Amino acid sequence: MTIRQIIFVAALGAAPVAAAPSANPAVPLLDQGYRQMYNRQFAEAHRTFEEYQRLHPDDALGPVSDAAAYLFSEFDRLHILQSEFFTHDQHFMTDHKLQPDPEVRRKFEAALDAGRAIARRTPGDDNAAFASILISGLHSDYLALIDKRYGASLQEMKAGRQMAERLLARNPNYCDAWIAVGVENYMLSIKPAPVRFLLRLGGGKTDRAVGLEKLRVTAAKGRYLAPFARLLLAVAAIRENDRTTAHSLLSALAAEFPQNPLYTQELTRLDNVTR
Repeated sequence: MTIRQIIFVAALGAAPVAAAPSANPAVPLLDQGYRQMYNRQFAEAHRTFEEYQRLHPDDALGPVSDAAAYLFSEFDRLHILQSEFFTHDQHFMTDHKLQPDPEVRRKFEAALDAGRAIARRTPGDDNAAFASILISGLHSDYLALIDKRYGASLQEMKAGRQMAERLLARNPNYCDAWIAVGVENYMLSIKPAPVRFLLRLGGGKTDRAVGLEKLRVTAAKGRYLAPFARLLLAVAAIRENDRTTAHSLLSALAAEFPQNPLYTQELTRLDNVTR
């Protein structure tokens, strides 16, 4: 059973430490850090998230966002998005072994632990709830996409989706959280029918239409995860042979994040197929 594509947030350099957070003082630090991460500027993203943690030590989103940057730097190094998402395999599954960086893994897990500790101190806070959702999603991604431990990843994914449903029940406008609902429903919906049946028995959500609908909400209204939701929608469009939609989404991502070659590479591949 597979679920390595969770929240995880994104599709996916060095300046003096004091320079990175002030690159654009009009942009809030968390927003700036995510944009740097999507733009494949991982060193800058880490410095921005570290500055955010210094200024906001009681916000769990600081260390959890730093964990996201560690995870996506590994995705980039190991070419995971290309091999897992933009593959011709119908069901998003490959089992080839990978060699994770042990130091990156240590820092990733330490950042998740720091986020958990902060989130536990403010259980009723929406940011703490969203940080907990991200923790489950990021850990699920690592388990599945890097460790290839799909059963354990499925349990993390379900936990994240359940937390997202609770957050959204009291605050439906926390649009980044809809991605947890959307990813589970869409990714599991494309499994073969017997597998979908077993997933539903285990509490999994497998409604394709709901999945795409919730991904579109995050893509349109999300604050931190909108680019990743748009990437997932592009993948879905490619797999459903809607090349016009895929081209439009990938073109916009390539223009917005010019230092990330993933979008232009996939655009080129898409153009070559359509000729």
